[in-house]
Amino acid sequence: MGRTDIGPPDYREMLPDVIKKNYGKWKYHENPRPGVLRHVSETGDEIYTVRVGSPRLVSIDFVRDLCDIADKYCDGHLRFTSRFNVEFITDTRAKADGVIAEVNKLGLPVGGTGNSISNIVHTQGWIHCHSAATDASGLVKSVMDELYDHFTNMKLPAYVRIAVACCINMCGAIHCSDLAIVGVHRRPPKVDNEKILAQCEIPTTIQSCPTGAIRRHPDPNVKSVVVREDLCMYCANCFTVCPAMPLADPVGDGVAIYVGGKVSNARKPPMFSRMVVPFLPNTPPRWPEVVAVIKKIVDVYAGSARKYERMGEWVERIGWEKFFKLTGIPFTEQHIDDFTHAVETYRTTTQFKW
Repeated sequence: MGRTDIGPPDYREMLPDVIKKNYGKWKYHENPRPGVLRHVSETGDEIYTVRVGSPRLVSIDFVRDLCDIADKYCDGHLRFTSRFNVEFITDTRAKADGVIAEVNKLGLPVGGTGNSISNIVHTQGWIHCHSAATDASGLVKSVMDELYDHFTNMKLPAYVRIAVACCINMCGAIHCSDLAIVGVHRRPPKVDNEKILAQCEIPTTIQSCPTGAIRRHPDPNVKSVVVREDLCMYCANCFTVCPAMPLADPVGDGVAIYVGGKVSNARKPPMFSRMVVPFLPNTPPRWPEVVAVIKKIVDVYAGSARKYERMGEWVERIGWEKFFKLTGIPFTEQHIDDFTHAVETYRTTTQFKW
């Protein structure tokens, strides 16, 4: 059958020859050093994977540099992981050492395997997203600069996954990460009555609101809309369809921090993260308030969690009261879970449910 451009390519065509030869025959794997995986087959063949940290937003020249390394040591094979790491796959330890030397020349770290902090998965931020309440790539750079040592070594109790979402739509999947940073809007969209008719369809704009907060303007002579602040959930759906209703605000926008989520089913079922800091200000370019809180949580976790204990499992063991005490994070009214119909987690007091 001839090749077409319909659908994704067959992944088997892109595998290194040694993986094709030993498909389904891998016996075990190990970590010779941080950032390097060694897989051994039943046939005695082996492959080395070198994991390299990478920014999500990269240039063509950067990709060409990576491809040059892959051509030299890996028969052209590399891959990007779901967390924006770059993995070089080769068949000898000598070639793996060559990859490490080359990426070090580019200033790129090798790590992110085992009990470490891998690259932070994040969303678009101010670079591309129109509804962002905070930046993503700049915030991630600031956090990872502080946690760099936890990427290049494996000294944490278990691996830690951090995610950043630039607004509450959470396309960064922050609800299932050990540590999560999410941008939050706190003020409703501002309606530009002069531009709304030229840029928007009023019926479509009204229907875009999931909570019914947008209504026609009460004055029939004004062809516009109004926003009920008590119903607005700051999701920016309206701004998506109507550019005359911007939501971004330099004072109202900021960052919230969540703790304790995981996708893994080991030891404990998958867990959702919970909010521990309801708001921190946006202070680019280095976000010192956010970085300080994240580093404090990681340091406390590293010093008191048991081996192989994920962050959510550690918090569940010691209790949220002790978590707030150890980290020094203030407990506020925003931490009280009082969502309607939340049967399992319904709380109306500051008494924690164990």
